[in-house]
Amino acid sequence: MNPSPIATFDPAAPADRPAFPQDRWYVAGFAWELGDKPLARTLLGQPLVLFRTADGSVAALEDRCCHRALPLSLGTLEHDGLRCGYHGLLFGADGRCLEIPGQAKVPGKALVKAFVLRERDQILWLWHGSDPQAAPNREPPAYPHHDSGQYRFGGDVYHYAAPWQLIHDNLLDLSHLGYVHLRTIGGNARIHMNAQMQVSGDEQSVRVVRHMLDSEPPPTYRDAYPFEGRIDRWQEIEFQPSHLCIWTGAVDAGSEPIDTADRGGFHLRGFHGVTPETSETCHYFWTQATNPQADPEENLRRVLEQTRLTFDEDKQVIEAQYANLLRFGERPMVDIHVDAGANRARRIIASLLAGQA
Repeated sequence: MNPSPIATFDPAAPADRPAFPQDRWYVAGFAWELGDKPLARTLLGQPLVLFRTADGSVAALEDRCCHRALPLSLGTLEHDGLRCGYHGLLFGADGRCLEIPGQAKVPGKALVKAFVLRERDQILWLWHGSDPQAAPNREPPAYPHHDSGQYRFGGDVYHYAAPWQLIHDNLLDLSHLGYVHLRTIGGNARIHMNAQMQVSGDEQSVRVVRHMLDSEPPPTYRDAYPFEGRIDRWQEIEFQPSHLCIWTGAVDAGSEPIDTADRGGFHLRGFHGVTPETSETCHYFWTQATNPQADPEENLRRVLEQTRLTFDEDKQVIEAQYANLLRFGERPMVDIHVDAGANRARRIIASLLAGQA
């Protein structure tokens, strides 16, 4: 009997393949990335090729032809699947070889590993399971802000020469905005460092809520929304091991509460999928959704432009931080009050890895 080509990531992977929390969905990309060409991407230590089939569904295969090991990402998409660019073997979405040019019989062992890939709310989710034979035990996370009609959004992908948890640290500690992002979403650094902050969560998640009342709107906020003057500003961060959702925004100071679900004002809803590539590199998949009040297309363009500037600044800081960590080696680091959320997230990841070990 031939083994099934449908697989999740092998928990008994080679020792040089790093371990990451299992039995969860990780972001693999965005729906708009899959067009008429296959997409190569290494995720969780596994080289993959992602593609869309003729019926519109998405697929992920190991990026290696079983014949002579050429990356399948160098092949071409056809109606029935992905054709290798070396000798023309055609593979279906399940990894089975459907055709070998010039040869009538297709050997049963002519197959490549297939991985569970799902599309939801324009996000591509890859299942990373502890049991290679088991199907996912839940659906990918929902992110309705992409398709609700309440917001306009856009996004992009960054590759980081730094481990994934350094990005967690950055996103869970928004006090750095006043120092790193002065040109865009920053604002007064002292107000950021002294913001009212609440940290909560459970064994799988962290929630950080920060309020900055009666503050000056930063440049991005002023450009996108007709504030009358000073603002009451909120930052709400929801951490899961595979992604974060960050809801930020503001209303005119004193105009309404900023802790209700139906608050008005200016909104930025950020989706942040942080997926390891290796133990030292990662992919950062982000979108930003907003609710511009006038000239929505132009305001969205400006918000996305300034969001990219912001993330460029973050990338420069985080990669420089990691380079310095490597240069100086194991040195003690001092924690301060703004590290509460990031430290809690690191404990969650450590606990998950210890449990699966």
